[in-house]
Order: sequence, then C-alpha cells, then structure tokens
Amino acid sequence: MTQKQPSARIRRSPDQVRAAVHQAVIDLLSEPEGEDLNIPAIAQRAGVNHTSVYRRWGSLDALLADTVTTRLERDSPLNDTGTLRGDLLAWAEASAAGIRTPEGRALVRAVVLSMPNSAQAQSERAQHFQRRMRSIEQIRERATARGENPPPLDQILDHLVAPFYIRAIFGIDPPADGYPALLVDRLLSHRSEAGPA
Repeated sequence: MTQKQPSARIRRSPDQVRAAVHQAVIDLLSEPEGEDLNIPAIAQRAGVNHTSVYRRWGSLDALLADTVTTRLERDSPLNDTGTLRGDLLAWAEASAAGIRTPEGRALVRAVVLSMPNSAQAQSERAQHFQRRMRSIEQIRERATARGENPPPLDQILDHLVAPFYIRAIFGIDPPADGYPALLVDRLLSHRSEAGPA
C-alpha cells in the first residue's frame, strides 16, 4: 500500500496544526499498522515537528483523548429540538452514526486500549471526558429550563452513553433501525418509574 506523503511543513496557525494532527491520528488509525501508533509517526503524517506535538499534548494518551472528544463534539451538534426526548434522540442518533464509521470505532478503541497509567494522565483523560459530558449537561439544563424533569447524569451515562461506547470498543455496530430511540425511551421510562430525584 502506498504511504500517503506528509504535507510540507509550512507556517500554520495553532488551530490548523491541531486539525492536521487530529487528522493524522485518524488516518493512521484507519491503516493496518495503526496499532503501532506513535507521536513521531503522527507528527510526520501531519507535517509538524514531533517536539511540537509533545509540547502541546504531552503524551499519546492525551492526544488520542483530545482527538476523540473533538471529533465527537463536531459530529454531535447540540440542536435544540424543543423537547428533552428530541434532544436526547438527536444526540443518540449522531453518536450511532459516528460509531458506524471505521474511524469512529477506531478512535474509541484506541483511547480505551491506551489506558493511562499515571495520575496526571488519568486527570487529563477525565478533563476530556468532562468536555464530552458537557453536551449532555446542556441538554439537561435546557430541559429543566423548559419545565421538564431530566434524568440525572449517571442514569444518562448508564442507559444512553455506555451502550454506544461498549459497541464501539468491541466493534459491534448499533442495529440498523430504531436503536437510538429504543435507548432514549428506555432511559425516560426508567426515569419515570424511579420518580423525581
């Protein structure tokens, strides 16, 4: 297979560098040798100096977590549908679409397989996860402002978020039709049965 040539190193803005590095991560993960992903290879593919990557992210784990979170945020826009169910369904449908792609599954699996082994790395990962969860908190806040009674965050994690990540980790596509709505309705049914917090 012909290797993609790295782009020429030209002066780019920090946002352009970040986007190029993220794309290099995704490109390399999509190749068979992606299992040997490392920062020098990512830097070469992105056309940046590897010291710049280390300086900005510090570790491969932090870079992977940032890449995943940024991509998921991009692919899961927070459209206000006017109802809690509608907002959760839109989020779930975007998540399902994301993990149906090879790059989406590869990104999630890469982060899981590179579990941090230091307190600093664990803290960095938690910060990226909190960015991801902010979208869920915004859905909850909008629902509360409309007078709805949203489930607590931990129930949303258990009933709606976790199934998508479990499937991505093990390479299992969501069912073709109706899976996001099924998860959302189960979540809201569980909330209704449990009563207000």
